[in-house]
Amino acid sequence: MKKMKFLFPILLIGFASISLNSCKKCKGEDPSAKVINNGTEKASVQIKTSNGNTVNINNVEPGTSSPNSSYAPGEVVFTITVANNDYVDTVQMTECFDYDIAIDANNVITTSAIDRNE
Repeated sequence: MKKMKFLFPILLIGFASISLNSCKKCKGEDPSAKVINNGTEKASVQIKTSNGNTVNINNVEPGTSSPNSSYAPGEVVFTITVANNDYVDTVQMTECFDYDIAIDANNVITTSAIDRNE
């Protein structure tokens, strides 16, 4: 009986920690980016990762969004081009983050990182 009293709390703690860990929506997935173009000009984005790979999201028409494009985590340099104007942003991206690049009606660019586990 003493063994059961000792074993039960250990099992309960183990079960609780497994349950809490399994609630994550994203597990080790690469970050991704998409362009939401509400501006008046086509938009393009070049994503250069720290391992030297480049992902391009080209010619996103006004009033549309691009699909998400995945890339390796690490230091990422985004070069966003709208109407021949470049905006460069360097971000440390980790697994399970999405990066939204939004262009408003005045072609002003805003960016946001979204944790998929929140």
